[in-house]
Amino acid sequence: MTARVRCAVFPVAGLGTRFLPATKTVPKEMLPVVDRPLIQYAVDEAIEAGCDTLVFVTNRYKHSVADYFDKAYELEQKLERAGKSELLAMIRDVLPRHVRAVFVTQAEALGLGHAVLCARPVVGDQPFAVLLPDDLIWNRGAGATRQLVELATQQQASVIAVQDVPIEQTRSYGIVATRDFTGRHGEISAIVEKPRPEEAPSTLAVVGRYVLQPRIFELLESTKPGAGGEIQLTDGIAALLKEQKTLAYRFEGRRFDCGSRIGLIEATLQYALEDADLRDAAKALMRQALAAV
Repeated sequence: MTARVRCAVFPVAGLGTRFLPATKTVPKEMLPVVDRPLIQYAVDEAIEAGCDTLVFVTNRYKHSVADYFDKAYELEQKLERAGKSELLAMIRDVLPRHVRAVFVTQAEALGLGHAVLCARPVVGDQPFAVLLPDDLIWNRGAGATRQLVELATQQQASVIAVQDVPIEQTRSYGIVATRDFTGRHGEISAIVEKPRPEEAPSTLAVVGRYVLQPRIFELLESTKPGAGGEIQLTDGIAALLKEQKTLAYRFEGRRFDCGSRIGLIEATLQYALEDADLRDAAKALMRQALAAV
C-alpha cells in the first residue's frame, strides 16, 4: 500500500433510533459533545491522518450534515459586524481550504457494506479510510485513524481497529480471530459478525475505524445480502482476508460508544474535563450531582 490514504468515508445514513425523539430532526452525527458535533471530531481525525477528500454517505432526508460543512454567509456577516473574530474563525474552519467534502446518497438502507460501496465512484482504485462517527476515540497523541494509516503503509495491508470487550458483549460486535498477535497488531484469520459468547473466536471487537484496500469494493459487490437484506462490511472483510493481509490493531486511545445514550454522556464528561475553561466547573457540578443522589 504505497499510495497515500487520501479518502475518508463516513457512513452517516443511519436513522439513530436509539436517540429518538431527538434524532427525528437532528441526525445522530450532529449530536454535540460539549460544543462540537460528533461528525466534526471524526472529520478532524481523518484530516490529521492526511485525508483531503471526505466522502459522506448519507440519505436523501439528511441535510444538516451538508449544511454544517457549507458556508453560512448570513451568520458569518453577523459575527464579522459584531467583531466576534474567534467565533467567526471557528465556523469558517470546520473544513480546511485544501479539504473537499463530497456527499453521496445511499438510496436504501442496505447495510454498512453497501454504504461503503456507495463511495466507490469517489474513492476509485486507492486505499481509503472508513470512520463511523458514533465511535468517538479520545487520546492525547496521534488519532486512531492516523495510527491505522501508518501501520497500513508500513505493513502494506488493510488494517481494522479493535478493542478487547467482555465475553458477554461479543454478541454486539464483529469479532476477529488473529494469528501471531505482537504488540498492538496481528494478522486476522477470521471475522464473525455478532457471535454468541460461546461461539466467539476471541474477545477482540471491531471498532469503527478501518483502512481498506480498494479490492474490498469488488468483494462487496459480490457479497450476498444477509439478515434484513443488508450487505455487511464484515462479510466483505472476511473475503478480503482470504486474498490479502488484513491486520487487527489495538489502537491507543479511549473509545466512547456515542451511539448509546450513556456513551454520549461519558464522552461529554471526558471532553469537558479536558477543556481548560470547563474543567473546574465540570468537576464541581459532578460532585454536586453525586452528593445529591
